[in-house]
Amino acid sequence: MSKTKIILAALVWLVVLAVGVSIWKLVIDPVRAQKSEAEAKKQVEAAVAATTGTSLFSQEISIGVDSFSGYAIFRTPDFQTQLSNRGIKLKLVDDGADYSARATALEKGTLHFALFPADALLKAFANLDYPPATIIAVIDETRGADAMLAYKKKYENVDRLNNAETRFVLVGDSPSETLARVVMQDFGLTQISKDAIVPMASPEKLIERYKAADPSTNDVYVVWEPFVSQMLKNDALHVLTDSSKFTGYIVDTLVINRDFLLKHEPVAEAVLESYFTALFNYRDAAKQSQLMLDDAKLTKLSLEPDQAAKMVQGIQWKNTQENFAHFGLRPGAIIHMDNILERISRVLLSTGAIKHPPADGKWNRLYFDRPIKQIMSRNFYPGVQSESIREELTLKELTDKQWGELISIGTLSVPELVFSRGSSALTDRSQLILKELAERLQVWPQYYLMIRGNASNLGDVEANKELAAKRALGALQYLESAGIPKQRMRTIPGDITGETRVTFGVGEIPY
Repeated sequence: MSKTKIILAALVWLVVLAVGVSIWKLVIDPVRAQKSEAEAKKQVEAAVAATTGTSLFSQEISIGVDSFSGYAIFRTPDFQTQLSNRGIKLKLVDDGADYSARATALEKGTLHFALFPADALLKAFANLDYPPATIIAVIDETRGADAMLAYKKKYENVDRLNNAETRFVLVGDSPSETLARVVMQDFGLTQISKDAIVPMASPEKLIERYKAADPSTNDVYVVWEPFVSQMLKNDALHVLTDSSKFTGYIVDTLVINRDFLLKHEPVAEAVLESYFTALFNYRDAAKQSQLMLDDAKLTKLSLEPDQAAKMVQGIQWKNTQENFAHFGLRPGAIIHMDNILERISRVLLSTGAIKHPPADGKWNRLYFDRPIKQIMSRNFYPGVQSESIREELTLKELTDKQWGELISIGTLSVPELVFSRGSSALTDRSQLILKELAERLQVWPQYYLMIRGNASNLGDVEANKELAAKRALGALQYLESAGIPKQRMRTIPGDITGETRVTFGVGEIPY
């Protein structure tokens, strides 16, 4: 064999050897090492498993929240302890009140549960044929924590808001926006601009805008406690109305991802029992005030004791029995879930926040009552003492002097009543209008109603005034027959306006 061939053969073998070594290092040896490592890991895991105790937790859940004080119970050690006792580990996810992100997380299943204002939930799911989450409990109702403030000289009452320059400055998608939209609807603010709502990123940004404004501003500030109390230190401001005056609109709910619910319905029941038990431990006002102060530290909110007490007055936490009633399982003067969702949807539709009713108006597609029924069937009680269903406070009867001293809040938006010519008899159309008005007055239970019959300026003026008074009285009598307490209403002398309309103003006793 020639020397050249020997050299070429040697080179080929060197190449083959190099390739073999590379294959060994890059493929065979790593596979062997990986198998060896996997076997070692398997042995370690077997050893750990053989020497591991029984976990306290059989389930981990995530709940979407934000810093709203009404959600404070969910941040308490009591709630976490109750869950732990039922084998559930809790993870709270604070998204800074980004309801869109919260809804998306629910839809993707990265959140199991979430807390949602009902109006924000309806807006988030308005365009979905199949909402990815469903309501299983009512957490609270705001009754005074949100308020509408303005400079006294600029906006004396709600009626003065009805002009194109008015701007509602508020945190977007918050309960304060709901308050503004309810006022826009029920007081017929038809002259305001389509850009009347000015959303702010936070209440702190709202305060900055307020501080930069002068008393001639067109801004109306809609915000919640403790910011309301902070702003009212300025005597030039006053409250036009607040959420204590109406019911069934600013409601917070607990919702659950539908897929998770179908797979883990007992977990939903355990969460409800844990929450209601923790809430029961804070049932008196002193404990609730301390809860507000403790929660403020967690959420980094500056809060004084008097502000905490006022916040407690403005938030109605819904107990077990009230939830039974909301879902139609107990009698009581409390609003059913169907009616809550329908009312809120009507406001959102009439003020342009949504274009069509969520779930096509089939409200029971947005809530699921079986978990609450299940805990009721087990005779669940959160404590040894019984809970009660709160009744709405009844307005007291006023003297003539007190009627004259009422502060006028505004005029309700009511279609014109129809009467036969020269008659005070209510037509079918008028009765339908008054029936709908009675339903709305149930929503505004803390206002007195002043019914004014206005008279034509044609013909016999005195006869016209007498006819106007009779028409106002006829409206009052119909409303009384529809369930509105007589002590809440009074007819007042009308004006010679050239019109024959009956108008409905609301007022409250001076503080």
